Amino acid sequence: MKNLILVKRYTQGLVGALKDEAEFSAVNRELAEFRELVSTHGALKGTLASPFVAARKKTQVIKDVLAVSGFMAKTSRFIILLLGHGRLNLLGDILEELPVFWNERRGVATFEVSSVVTLADGQKERLRAELERLEGRPVFLRYSIDQGLVAGFSLQRGNVIYDASLRGHLAKIKERISEG
Repeated sequence: MKNLILVKRYTQGLVGALKDEAEFSAVNRELAEFRELVSTHGALKGTLASPFVAARKKTQVIKDVLAVSGFMAKTSRFIILLLGHGRLNLLGDILEELPVFWNERRGVATFEVSSVVTLADGQKERLRAELERLEGRPVFLRYSIDQGLVAGFSLQRGNVIYDASLRGHLAKIKERISEG
């Protein structure tokens, strides 16, 4: 739970510092590149994870990597901030939430769409159009596959889940039967 709160705070702070779509795209791409670099470079990953390497040394290593990579100053400052607070492990979660917070700032509602199979383009377009009509504003849909669904799909926006799946209907029937 604590990590979710931290992810939210760091993500909101970063989004608040971004001025436009171009800067958002650049920072998002550079953070993803940095995460990939750390995960694929064994020596760098080991240095950052080691409790025997001083924080000052880790910071210098990261500053050197960032200088060679040519990242924007805003991206570099954010990575150094995470490192300085011992929160570099949150970068993956921050990257996942970054588009959601950016869209919310722009007035775009984000929905998580889970289905048992990949939806066809026509289905995606109809779903997007209907949600935009209901919300009265643009929507952004993130799709995922959930093998646990029997049929249909489920939508999630924040903490609210709209379940239009067979699994959801069966669960409601089971609940009604158990209530008597």
